[in-house]
Amino acid sequence: MKATAPPAKRRRGPRLAVLALVFCSLLVPIAFLFNRFPAVYVTDERPEQEVKLPSFDRIGVETHSRVDREKQQGGSDVTPEKQDAFEKIPSIDTVPSRVINKPEVLPPPKIEKPKPLPIPEPVGHKKDVKKRPPRVPSADELEKAKACQLEFGSYCLWSIKHKEVMKDAIVKRLKDQLFVARSYYPSIAKLKGKEALTRELKQNIQEHERVLSESIVDADLPSFIKRKIEKMDQAIARAKSCTVDCNNVDKKLRQILHITDDEAHFHMKQSAYLYNLGVHTMPKSHHCLNMRLTVEYFKSATLDSDDSPVHNFNVPDHRHYVILSKNVLAASVVINSSVSSSEETRNVVFHVLTDAQNFYAMKHWFLRNAYRESAVHVINYEHLILENLPEFSMQQLYMPEEFRVFISSFERPTEKSRMEYLSVFSHSHFFIPEIFKDLKKVIVLDDDVIVQRDLSFLWNLDMGDKVNAAVRFCGLRMGQLRNLLGEATYDPQSCAWMSGLNVINLEKWREYNVTENYLQLLDKFRSNDDEASLRAAALPISLLSFQNLIYPLNERLTLSGLGYHYGIEEEIIRTSTSLHYNGNMKPWLELGIPNYRKYWKRFLARDERFMDECNVSP
Repeated sequence: MKATAPPAKRRRGPRLAVLALVFCSLLVPIAFLFNRFPAVYVTDERPEQEVKLPSFDRIGVETHSRVDREKQQGGSDVTPEKQDAFEKIPSIDTVPSRVINKPEVLPPPKIEKPKPLPIPEPVGHKKDVKKRPPRVPSADELEKAKACQLEFGSYCLWSIKHKEVMKDAIVKRLKDQLFVARSYYPSIAKLKGKEALTRELKQNIQEHERVLSESIVDADLPSFIKRKIEKMDQAIARAKSCTVDCNNVDKKLRQILHITDDEAHFHMKQSAYLYNLGVHTMPKSHHCLNMRLTVEYFKSATLDSDDSPVHNFNVPDHRHYVILSKNVLAASVVINSSVSSSEETRNVVFHVLTDAQNFYAMKHWFLRNAYRESAVHVINYEHLILENLPEFSMQQLYMPEEFRVFISSFERPTEKSRMEYLSVFSHSHFFIPEIFKDLKKVIVLDDDVIVQRDLSFLWNLDMGDKVNAAVRFCGLRMGQLRNLLGEATYDPQSCAWMSGLNVINLEKWREYNVTENYLQLLDKFRSNDDEASLRAAALPISLLSFQNLIYPLNERLTLSGLGYHYGIEEEIIRTSTSLHYNGNMKPWLELGIPNYRKYWKRFLARDERFMDECNVSP
């Protein structure tokens, strides 16, 4: 009789490996869900920063520079807890952030509260039309709106205006049923004699999860969804009729609620990340335009001939405008709007200070395009400082710094906080008198400004002993910055001021040694040599350098806020002398506010070959 071989042993190794992989696949999504603060959102530099200030009002300040708008960077994660840190974070680098120790917060001074600047009424408002009284937001709504703006900045304003109305009432009902069933299921599963109800609840939960994984709005739901809703209602009603420990149900429901809040906050951070990436990244079409202009400059060397009759750039009696920019189209719009609004352009000279990377693109653009009888002088700022002013360490071109300011009143705590953007001179502005040694007076324009009226009257402005003619920003006063200004001498009632359109008396500048004072303040306020500390010091240095040297311009001369404020009336925009698109939503970006972009696009070049080739839409 032939013996049979014994049965082979089953190999348990592959089965255990499969079970381990299944277990890990369940843990990874849970760990990802609970990771509220991914490292990618915490960066070494970002365009926004907060400072907690004692004041007549509660104020939060954060800053960014348009240097980052020319780089592919973005993203910010500003929490109220970081509000006291005077840090600088321009964009998406994955390096741990640096936080400076916050100073001691002093009690607010007992002085009269300054009157805030009037806020323009919404677009389309007519005084003769009776309108409904606005709904008073609740304290909870105000607190949520303030917290959102503190953490995500202007993204909150943008998301509200672009919120999509979704028809998902049935989807929301399914989610509510799912949450209730999940909260009761663990307690029902422990009861004896309720095995059938336990299986029914489990099956309904799985079916709801399957439907919700494939449906976002009601139109995505299957036709038999009503039967599933009825079955779930019946199962939940039976579960509620059972005697269970209410504390366990409440605990489970709160756990689900916290997980849902974490998930919603995570998705909001993702959206804010993408928003900041969009507003701080040079558009692809603009990058293409810069590259094409640079290549064409070296191909067409004949255009850069010094034999052609050009203006003398250093005649003191001419009208000189200075623009700091790394954006070809932005600089061209500033010049085109100024020229189009001027009656006389024969003795007008525009000096465009740019960096080495954009120098040749800028130069070729302004060689190809003429602006009536005015002259455009493109200057490589970095090369000029390195060659002619080697004693100065600020060889990099810095764009105007912008600080985000939150203002809310102690006297009216239910009043909605106002968010404003305060733009001030960067470090590069303080070397203008050294670059233009032969000039007596200049008008400095930011590259996010357009001019709608003739500015010739500014050249006859008698500034007396003042150095800088600027529009004041009395929503922020020097006394509110005592923790930043330290032991420096200043008038606590003195208002802050805005860059954008400034008349500079270079003779008085040199007489008062403003640049030398600036360098001394720089050594005092810069805590270390990194760029974040350097740019963060721009606010106190700019305010202290021009202490008692500001000549106040009429507020109607420049209308600010077109880069973040959605509620500006159209009539006010049309009648303003100049428009300042300070804020994140610049007019050359797709994320710019549509109602305001049209004023900027009016002065954009037409029939330009390189713009057509790079799909730059006017």
